[in-house]
Amino acid sequence: MFEATFNQLFSLPDEITQSDIFREAMTHRSAAKKNNERLEFLGDAVLGLTISRLLFERFPECNEGDLSRLRAHLVCKRALTEIAQQHDLSRVILLGAGERKTGGHKRDSILADAVEATIAAVYLLKGFDYAFDFVSRIYSQQLENLPEAQSLKDPKTRLQEHLQGLQIAVPSYQTLSERGDANDKTFHIECTIPSLKLRTESEEKSKKKAEQLAAALMLEQLLLDLPDA
Repeated sequence: MFEATFNQLFSLPDEITQSDIFREAMTHRSAAKKNNERLEFLGDAVLGLTISRLLFERFPECNEGDLSRLRAHLVCKRALTEIAQQHDLSRVILLGAGERKTGGHKRDSILADAVEATIAAVYLLKGFDYAFDFVSRIYSQQLENLPEAQSLKDPKTRLQEHLQGLQIAVPSYQTLSERGDANDKTFHIECTIPSLKLRTESEEKSKKKAEQLAAALMLEQLLLDLPDA
């Protein structure tokens, strides 16, 4: 079953996919005591270094902040899940009966962890240069379709930079109210720019999310009101 299940996965050679360490990479903690959690830890580090080098070489004009945002975009759970789906990883991940019954083979976190564990297995079996080429290959589509680094900035950062460009003081954020108990709060946040007499409000389940939404609404309002700025 092992050989038939993992053969040619990720277009890797049999010496990798038929190894015990690769089987471990495909094993969720619900299926066995020897599972992919430790490999996931190592794979995360190898992935981070590889993506950092790829971005460093590909974008010599980018500063540290832009490179960091691009890297975060590529190594996040969403990107890893996309790679797992592209390679039909859900059909081969080894899960416990309960986890598979509840749809664990389609869960983003499980798919993402398995990709990181795979990277670790490739690294341990073949070394960093091989793992670097492997990550470059499986990330080729994402690397070719990267968004502009500017678009990856969070709304509060973009709003602040926009105002600085206009030589306007940074906005202020105030919590107008908090509703709900400790485990289910809703935050009502106000964002104001006194010099422009502008304000926006938002509500979210965390203060950080509420501030980001208020900033996004403010930035949208500014761009509508000041199209030539």
